[in-house]
Amino acid sequence: MIRIILFTTLLAIVFFVVERYFVTPWLHPDWKILLLFFLSISFLTHRLVETGLQANQERFIPLFMAATVARLILGLTFVGFFLFRHVEQRRAFILDFLVLYICYTGFEIWALTRNLRRDS
Repeated sequence: MIRIILFTTLLAIVFFVVERYFVTPWLHPDWKILLLFFLSISFLTHRLVETGLQANQERFIPLFMAATVARLILGLTFVGFFLFRHVEQRRAFILDFLVLYICYTGFEIWALTRNLRRDS
């Protein structure tokens, strides 16, 4: 879990520097909300899988897949809510959301395969 917090902190620093010192049409003003959303979703999915694995180690794959589907559904709901509220700069919002979604998914897959190599 500490890796996710460090990853989010690194992304927040990068976004802050880019927002502060560069003119970027692709960076949405609500990037802090997006990062907070992805941090909370990562925390929830991590806790879901960790709690489920305490009872039975063989349930890892179904739990991880359920967590991935939950992340997708919650992400679509999140984007739908903001689009329903008529957020400004829709393209930038969706682009930032998709980039962060791919970054967090890739980071979790990297962390997972790193742990699997060590355990095998």
